Amino acid sequence: MEKFDLCVIGAGPVGYAAAMRAIDFGKKVILIEKNRLGGAGIYDGALASKTLWELSEKVKTTREVLVENNKQNSFDISFKETCKTVNQAIFERKFQLTCHLRLLQKQYTKSQIVYEKGFASFVSEYEVKITRENGEKIIWAENILIATGSRPKTLPGIQVDEKIVLTSNGIHHLEDFPKSLVIVGAGVIGCEYATIFSNFGKTKVYLIDRASRILPFEDEDLANLVASNLEKNGVTIHHEAKLERLEIVDGEVEYEISYPDGKRETIRVEKALLSIGRVPNIEGLNLENSGVKTTSNGYIYEEDTQTNVPHIWAAGDVKGKIMLVNVGEREARHAVVRMFGGNIPPIVYDNISTIMFLHPEVAAVGLNEQQAREKGIPYKLAKVDYSCIARAIAMRKTNGFFKILVTNDDEMKVLGMRAVGEHASSAIQAIALLI
Repeated sequence: MEKFDLCVIGAGPVGYAAAMRAIDFGKKVILIEKNRLGGAGIYDGALASKTLWELSEKVKTTREVLVENNKQNSFDISFKETCKTVNQAIFERKFQLTCHLRLLQKQYTKSQIVYEKGFASFVSEYEVKITRENGEKIIWAENILIATGSRPKTLPGIQVDEKIVLTSNGIHHLEDFPKSLVIVGAGVIGCEYATIFSNFGKTKVYLIDRASRILPFEDEDLANLVASNLEKNGVTIHHEAKLERLEIVDGEVEYEISYPDGKRETIRVEKALLSIGRVPNIEGLNLENSGVKTTSNGYIYEEDTQTNVPHIWAAGDVKGKIMLVNVGEREARHAVVRMFGGNIPPIVYDNISTIMFLHPEVAAVGLNEQQAREKGIPYKLAKVDYSCIARAIAMRKTNGFFKILVTNDDEMKVLGMRAVGEHASSAIQAIALLI
């Protein structure tokens, strides 16, 4: 039986980051992936959706400039051209990872880092079985990192065929821009796709929001600005709407919603996108053979990336904390340093910055106002409108604001910042550093 210092289950961005960090320590690593190197982070996740967003923003800006200058009534881009751009981005990243792995295997020899295509499952707390097309084998590892990621959540009673009723796994594989689309869920991902499809100007978008406003975890002024811009872009937002029914009828989607006042509405659209969260990929791992516990909502139990079994670790979406690629990669490297580098301080999540790819762009770090109030922290607030910033005026992009919170004392410790507007993400790292 072949033995390794570290077995990494899952070769998405998180698993790959862990394997690379273990090489820094001179360890013998096996990286196991059931599907494709790079995982959902490349093919059906952040890279694909953000490439779509970037392209949609360019299309929207170009259309606005042409119309403003009366050069032509509209600007058009085909779905084929859109898909070509997305596929080029995916290929570039996939090619980078594949070449990088091969270079490492040549540099360190295959005994240092081994890549296995197959399905991994626990035989015991130290043994992992790899099931491949041509058979199976069992390996032993001193440490094991679970980095199997997550997948889109679905709703009971709703048939998802990834052709008419889709999740984010299927949305990038459409054959054309849908004429109409309903998005179930008004969180970050739902709002991002509402932004993308409304930006292209070829899809009538409906957004079902169960709460009184979209992005309920953010302050009202921010959420209202994003909602206002979506509606200006042609998006219909069903506020405080409960989905009663969604089904495929005559090759299209028919959905029925109800409101607190008893009113009901039935609408027919071409496609539907479910964007209601994600669930961890732990089925088939046979965690019971390892002794690893899970939480009440099905994620892997861990403390600072270490599970209840001391030599088994978890990083990324499978933990269910902050589901961002950069956070998962950070957790993976942290876990490896804890394994082989000795005692280090735990990860601090207080100053992790996030970007919401909306229109306009939203960047966040630290606490917002409603979080500060919930924690009972007195604060001072400074808010600057984009229309007061010369660079924004020059870009002709004055829609947005900067908002910073500090403690209401002489120390004025930075608590958090929200930036809404063009290039908002450029400002956020400095505030993360200050925090």
